[in-house]
Amino acid sequence: MMTPDDIDVWVGLDVGKSAHHAHALDHDGNTLYDKPLKQDEKAIRTMLGKLSKHGRVLLVVDQPNTIGSLPLTVARNMGIAVAYLPGTAMRRTAQLLPGDAKTDRRDAHVIAWAALKLPETLRDAGPDDETLAALKLLAGHDEDLAHESTRHVNRLRSLLLQTHPAFERALKGERITRDATLALFERYGGPMGVKRAGIEDVKDWAKSNGLRAGRIIDDMFKAIGEQTVTVPGTLMAETIIPSIAHDIKTIRDRRREVDRQVEKLLEDHPLLTVLTSMPGIGVRTASNILLGIGGDIANFKSSAHLAAYAGISPVTGQSGTSIKGERPSRRGNKRLKNALWQTAFVASTKHPPSVAYYKRKREQGKHHNAAIICLARRRCDVIYSMLKNGTLYQEPALVA
Repeated sequence: MMTPDDIDVWVGLDVGKSAHHAHALDHDGNTLYDKPLKQDEKAIRTMLGKLSKHGRVLLVVDQPNTIGSLPLTVARNMGIAVAYLPGTAMRRTAQLLPGDAKTDRRDAHVIAWAALKLPETLRDAGPDDETLAALKLLAGHDEDLAHESTRHVNRLRSLLLQTHPAFERALKGERITRDATLALFERYGGPMGVKRAGIEDVKDWAKSNGLRAGRIIDDMFKAIGEQTVTVPGTLMAETIIPSIAHDIKTIRDRRREVDRQVEKLLEDHPLLTVLTSMPGIGVRTASNILLGIGGDIANFKSSAHLAAYAGISPVTGQSGTSIKGERPSRRGNKRLKNALWQTAFVASTKHPPSVAYYKRKREQGKHHNAAIICLARRRCDVIYSMLKNGTLYQEPALVA
């Protein structure tokens, strides 16, 4: 992105589905343009072409995706710099200016004024190459599928908890979403269907279908024996459970297909191999890290800069000598923060050095989430170094 000294015209664009509103300012804050603008390539080109006569232009939008994609693409095609003003920054900037009206015209002015007076509030407008743009679409689709899967799993647990709590407890954690468990639900329904079939029939069917579910089946029948009454609504729940299990399996298959698409998309990307060499980072997490950094680690001066951008650095609060302390940041790039948190969580359960570090933090009195954030911050230093130098992960040397 150009520096403020490189810009002569700051254009704020409040984007809309069928029309935008554009407001342009010069160095002195004088208005050069203030008109509605059609969501049309020709209209956008004409407006930017006119403003380019005044010098170098920076186009700033309030939404870099969906309805803001066309203006950004046209500007890039014309060699014009682009940026994005986050909603929180925009609302706070609006409070600095007189008036409290909420109109497209005022919003466009707020965006342009923030770009001119507060350039540090601007963010990168997102990927400008086909690979990263496609990756962003796939990541968004996968995120939607993950939310849908969680909703179905919660509904399944709710039905089991309502009709047979002991059976639901037997499937705690990830056991309820294993392929074998979902296949049993599809075949037999809930606890009543499993009980009617009998343990031998259920085990024989599981074995003939290549399901490794012996221990799960034993725990299911043990839980079934703990309840002798039939809760009202159980019969209907038994007819609903198979369809929910089928939906969960379908969504899981679709997410696996998304993973394959992401892997194919990034198969020639050198940083994919670098990231996935680190324990706890898979293809999906690696793609979100790449999206979070805009595809280029050079956007960040140091690992501390990257951690602050992700929102995993503690925020210090101080007022004279009376108030001091640190608290978790509530800001940061959400996609990058979630990716770093997820990889730290996985590492805290499967990677011995990370497990040891997590345990030390818990022993120091930190809660689970705080300990995971500490681990994520530590791993952020390693990730930054790996991406900057293009080197694979190496286990830390043991200290005597």
